[in-house]
Amino acid sequence: MSSSRAYQTGSCHDGPEGSPSHTVCVFDCGYVFGDGAHSGSVMDARRPARRRAVTGTITGFVLRMARESVPRTQSGMAEDLGVDLATVQGWESGRRPVANMKAGALLALRHRLLALGADRTVVGLLDAAMDADRIVGAALDPSLRTELHPLAGWVHTRDTAHLIDWAVNGTTPPVLANSPVPARRGPVATAPLMPAQDRSAFFSHLRSTAAAATRMGSNGILLHRQALYLASYDRSPEATSWAVRALHDRRGVLSVRGWSPQWAEARSTATALARLGDPQPLLDFIERSMADDDDGETANLNYWAYWLGAFSQPQADDAFMRDRNRADWDPVTLLRRGLAQGLHQAPGYVDLYVHSIWALLTTNTWLPQASPGLASDLDGRACRLLDGNLVSQRSRRELSAVHYVLREYGT
Repeated sequence: MSSSRAYQTGSCHDGPEGSPSHTVCVFDCGYVFGDGAHSGSVMDARRPARRRAVTGTITGFVLRMARESVPRTQSGMAEDLGVDLATVQGWESGRRPVANMKAGALLALRHRLLALGADRTVVGLLDAAMDADRIVGAALDPSLRTELHPLAGWVHTRDTAHLIDWAVNGTTPPVLANSPVPARRGPVATAPLMPAQDRSAFFSHLRSTAAAATRMGSNGILLHRQALYLASYDRSPEATSWAVRALHDRRGVLSVRGWSPQWAEARSTATALARLGDPQPLLDFIERSMADDDDGETANLNYWAYWLGAFSQPQADDAFMRDRNRADWDPVTLLRRGLAQGLHQAPGYVDLYVHSIWALLTTNTWLPQASPGLASDLDGRACRLLDGNLVSQRSRRELSAVHYVLREYGT
C-alpha cells in the first residue's frame, strides 16, 4: 500500500526499509509522520540505495541532537511521537529523509520537539539542514538540467554553508559550539561526516558545476558564485590550488567600482580568497566596491542580514541586496547575531567585519542605547583590536570611529 493510501485510510503499515509499504503512522489529530518517499514516480523508486541513504544525513544528525537535548532515547522519542523505533532510526540515519515528510507532518514534528523541551537553536536548524542535504543530494545524484540545481535558484545562508562544512570537514557550526554533549556508551559520531568517496564526488561536482555556470551567462551568476564558494571548503592541497586558480580567474569582477550585477560574486570571491590565505583582494573590494558608495554599503548590510539570519525570507537571486528600502531586518539582531562575534571568530575576515560594524553603527547611532550590554562587549573587542596589529589602516580608523560612537551614544 502506498503512503498516500495509508494516509487516506488512517492506518499504519510497516514494510522492509525502502519498500513501498514503509512505515506511515497517523496521529489522532490527523498528522502523518511518514516520509512519503515512495509516493513519487517509478524513476524515484529505482534510484541507487547509496544515493538515497545520504540524502538526509545532515538533517538526521540535527534531529538526533534535538532528541538528545530533551533528553530521550530513540525508543523514548518514538513513543513520544507515536511512531515505531525503525522510523526514528531511519530519520536520524538519513535513510528516511526528514525532507520527504508531508508538510503537515514536518510541522507537527517540529512543534512536538519544542513541546518536549528540545533545544530551540537545534530545532531551528532543521530547515538549513534540509537545504544542506538538498545541495549534497544534487551533487551525488546530479540532474542533467544545471539550471535546476539548488544553488541556482536560491541564495543560501551561513547556517546552510556551516552545516555543509560540518559534513565535509567535521567543523562544528559556531551556533552549536556550546551545545552540551550527552554521555554515550562506546564510539559515537560527533559530526555527520560524509564518507571519503562521497566527499570527493561532492567537491568534484561543485568544481564542474562552477565551470558549467560560466557558460550560462547572466543565468549562471548565482550558481557560479555559490558553487565556487562551497568548493573552497575542500582542504586537500590539489583542491586548494584549483580553488585559488579559479578564484583568481574571476578577479576581474573585483575591479568594478560600486554596485554591479557581479557585486555579490566579487564579494564571495574576495572572502573565499581571504579564507585561503590571501587577504588583499578583500581589502581591495572594501575600498573599491563598498566604501563611500551607498549602493555597495546597502548591499553589504542587506547581504549580512540575510546571511546571518536577521531576516528569513528566502531570496531567489542577489537583487535584494541593492534595495535601500528594506525594513524587514533589525539592526540590533544583525549586530548581536553575527557581526560582533565575527571580530574574533573569523580572523581572516576581520577587516570586512570592522567595516560592516562601522557602517551599521554610523547609520544607526541609537544601537548602543538599544543594547548596552552588547555595546560594552563590542567596545572591549574594538579596543583590543586597536591595541594589536591585525587590521588595516582603514580598519583602524573605522574602529576608532566605532569606539567613539559606542562611548558617545551609549550613555
